[in-house]
Amino acid sequence: MLLAETHYKELQIDDIYHKIINNERISCDDALRLFSCPDIVALGNLAHYKRTELHGNDVYYVRNQHINYTNICINNCTFCAYAKELGEKGSFQLSIDTILEKIINNTDSTQEIHIVGGCHPKIPLSFFEELLKKISEMKPEAILKCFTAVEIEHFAKIENISPKEVLMRLKACGLRMLPGGGAEIFTESIREQICAKKSSTKSWLAIHETAHELGIKTNATMLFGHIEKREHRIEHLDLLRKQQDKSSGFTCFIPLPFQTENNELSHITALTGLEILRTIAVSRLMLDNIAHIKAYWVMLSVKLAQAALYYGANDLDGTIIEEKIGHTAGAKSEQALTVQELENMITRCGFNAVERNSLFQIVSK
Repeated sequence: MLLAETHYKELQIDDIYHKIINNERISCDDALRLFSCPDIVALGNLAHYKRTELHGNDVYYVRNQHINYTNICINNCTFCAYAKELGEKGSFQLSIDTILEKIINNTDSTQEIHIVGGCHPKIPLSFFEELLKKISEMKPEAILKCFTAVEIEHFAKIENISPKEVLMRLKACGLRMLPGGGAEIFTESIREQICAKKSSTKSWLAIHETAHELGIKTNATMLFGHIEKREHRIEHLDLLRKQQDKSSGFTCFIPLPFQTENNELSHITALTGLEILRTIAVSRLMLDNIAHIKAYWVMLSVKLAQAALYYGANDLDGTIIEEKIGHTAGAKSEQALTVQELENMITRCGFNAVERNSLFQIVSK
């Protein structure tokens, strides 16, 4: 239930209130005003109203397994605590047999296998084609959600082919989704400072558009809380919204708060929980054409992820099994959660727990 209209009038955002209840698109200026709203409960109330309109009292989760196949990467992003150079102490590259063993050892009825890694300078595309084929044979029921747009562009450069051809070849081997990482912040002046060697904003969006045209659904992410400002987050959300208007293939948006440990930006003070909740709420209200907002418990922590369910989020991701990237940067969350733990997280907050697959098709409720 929404707070009284008079309260929003006192906050001088009653015009935005009317846009939201009338399902009208808010502007970037509106979003900036919402960020500045002194009453975070009123902001959360608007976002919760919108998520309830879309999803009722349901909160989703998935039985999934994360696999990071290598931490060797050529990009040298300043925010990254995960990457190593080829031959550096602590670097690793998993073989196909090792990856398959991890999957075999997971006896849960996995709905999604999520595979990402660094941009390794020497792994050929044929390695990933063989890997996906073997996983598809082993786990035909699981949706393969693999490789960021950054990795897709990297594979294309190694093979001297187009990203579209990479996507077509991987789709033929079982790829169903892209996980959406590598977006970071779309403002190019910020990218030049934090991930200068990584795919440009134009390239990231183009690869996702190509994936959508090929029938490959994708997620979208935003890394926030480093050197960007609120207006840069809004620009990022607006570009995602425009791309979704154009190609309609984004399934879920995942706001990722920057983890401050073990990287070149470790001097930055971590965001407050309230600022993270503000960002999630504004994301829900801006992204009127992306159905799902994820409270990624790995980056948020379990308790903040639960709070986010009242600030616009309607999904908690899943069981994970083993996550390396966020934890290397200082994430304090568990490495994995059981289905029972996820369902308890949801129901104890007053929501209905809904198991889904990667495409948000309901498995059980």
